[in-house]
Amino acid sequence: MSSDIRLAFAHPEQRAEASAPADPRDRISLRDHVVEVEIGAFQPERGHTQRVRFNIVVETRPHPEPVDDDVDRILSYDRLTEAIAAELAEERLNLLETLAERIAARILLEPQAMRVFVRIEKLDRGPGALGVEIVRNRAAQPLRAVDAAGQDNAVHPLAVYLDNDQIDAPDLSARLDRLQAQGLPIIICVGAPPLPVVEVAAKAVQRRIDLLALEQNAWRLAALDRRCMVVASRTEIDWAIKQGQMIVWAPSKLMLDSTDAPDCSPRDGIALALWLAEHVAADQLQIPAGRAVPAGSHMRVIEMAR
Repeated sequence: MSSDIRLAFAHPEQRAEASAPADPRDRISLRDHVVEVEIGAFQPERGHTQRVRFNIVVETRPHPEPVDDDVDRILSYDRLTEAIAAELAEERLNLLETLAERIAARILLEPQAMRVFVRIEKLDRGPGALGVEIVRNRAAQPLRAVDAAGQDNAVHPLAVYLDNDQIDAPDLSARLDRLQAQGLPIIICVGAPPLPVVEVAAKAVQRRIDLLALEQNAWRLAALDRRCMVVASRTEIDWAIKQGQMIVWAPSKLMLDSTDAPDCSPRDGIALALWLAEHVAADQLQIPAGRAVPAGSHMRVIEMAR
């Protein structure tokens, strides 16, 4: 077996050693860390957990002071397992590649981390281990947008729930004008369309049908005003918020992929709107007058005139 092929299947620690510069860095590693998680793009992988194995090696820069047996002067192994746990808790993912990228990016936020090798393998999808491995270094990480005081520039959008009476009202355009005049990016949530929704016995199937019904209504609103752009993924939402755009949420992807999606019927459009408002750290949620929101939220809720 050639050295290239041998290294292709070697542990990331051997990969790191083989590609180390003439003045090699210190390394810490996590070996064979197995977690039960729901992940995968295929339907049989939804609703079921599977074993996923993580192997991580981090090349570090030495602390400027002697270590002196002080845990605060080293990059702790806990940071590696915490990065895995944090990204798994963020949302349900389809791809190991996405998970690996996010874990690597989180680890490289540590001041001492210089280069990271992340290997992730599914153990239950076949007779062998199926996985990906990536290598990322600090120089390749994008810089965060910060203000003059060194703080992250956070944009808090305006979340709005429109019911069908408001969508079909003749003053819809003027209502959207008033929302835009508040000077914040706008995320509009809608409920089910006016037409009846198909009913089936299977609960999981009904949930998908109800979510798709909300998306139909989102597209109906978009057809009524060209400013309303339908978006589904968190990436699309984040980009639109940064651009200051007005968007309408198509909820299926986030609701099915998120680990903390609300345990309510998709037909409860306001409960979904409240969850999204909290999820994106909205400035406030505006709802039609006379409508109630679920108890227990700290989100600021404003009633709109009908």
